[in-house]
Amino acid sequence: MTVTTTERPGASAPAAGRPDAPTARLLLPADATEEQWHAVRRSGIGGSDVAAILGLDKYRGPRHVFEAKHGRDTEADNEAMEFGRELEDVIARSFSRRSGIAISTPPGTLVHTERAWMLANVDRYALDEAGAVVAPVECKNRSEYQADDWEDGVPDSPAIQAHWYMAVGGWEYAWVAALIGGNRLRYHRLERDEELIGYLTETCGGWYQRHVVEGYPPPADGLEATKELLGRLWTAKPEDIAEVDIDRARALRKQRADLKGQIDALETALTTVENEMRLVNEAAEVAKCGKSVAWSWKQNGNFSPKRFREAHPELAADLTTLVEALDMDRLKTEHPDIYTEFRARVLRVPAKEL
Repeated sequence: MTVTTTERPGASAPAAGRPDAPTARLLLPADATEEQWHAVRRSGIGGSDVAAILGLDKYRGPRHVFEAKHGRDTEADNEAMEFGRELEDVIARSFSRRSGIAISTPPGTLVHTERAWMLANVDRYALDEAGAVVAPVECKNRSEYQADDWEDGVPDSPAIQAHWYMAVGGWEYAWVAALIGGNRLRYHRLERDEELIGYLTETCGGWYQRHVVEGYPPPADGLEATKELLGRLWTAKPEDIAEVDIDRARALRKQRADLKGQIDALETALTTVENEMRLVNEAAEVAKCGKSVAWSWKQNGNFSPKRFREAHPELAADLTTLVEALDMDRLKTEHPDIYTEFRARVLRVPAKEL
């Protein structure tokens, strides 16, 4: 449920003599160099790392955090990240205006007073009537496709991030504000959950000791983002050979074969059920149970250019336009090293048993 308040809007500095965060201190000021910021970020676990460590972030996994903490950050900046930063101030000001809660900009990176590996880069502070900091405010920019996730509360990943800030700073609650689809603001208040904070602290503390301090890589996970990461970490060297124990190789190949067999069987079963639905429809686009739609089978899927050209060659010729395209054959011939650099690595497993 969206929570509103009648507190005054606007921005103010925290009241003199009162701590911004009961259990944290300033580690790095906001005007520090980018090099200093990256060095500090590698020294501990921040709010954006926690959901990834727990496997709750579909865009980053434990391996992403591991590589970043060891100075091998391969996460390239993109438009979504750029606009997220640009819109942060817009989201914060809109949240303050609509909720009536005064806000201020934090002074920089915070660190827990007793656990030097617990870090926080809070987007904004929420202030009370006296101008004292009372809670962190996390600002998110989300697409229209994620609108349903925000209707009844805060999704797992940003909720975990907000709780991490409460864990670092010692606050009793936090605000999360999200701009949805560029034109709707949703904001929610999250109360401090001691059990959750205890779990986050213990789990992330153990992860930090094992994978950052001791340097052991985390195991593989099933994220598509991790697959992409592993494809970028190393430049393939055709002359290199990776030696693998035959028992391990056989075990991995068997697991893969068993899973692919299950996938094939499930895909066949799914297609059978869907074909039963198509048989019910025949020429009809919609199947109903009384007034309720059971399913639809509409002619609104992918367009087939090949069938269209064969059926209407003259119309196809009239509607064909020239577009700019990379000459891949020339690139491959004249610049083979650059061509190889931007090719994806493909995992292939021979059908022949070991």
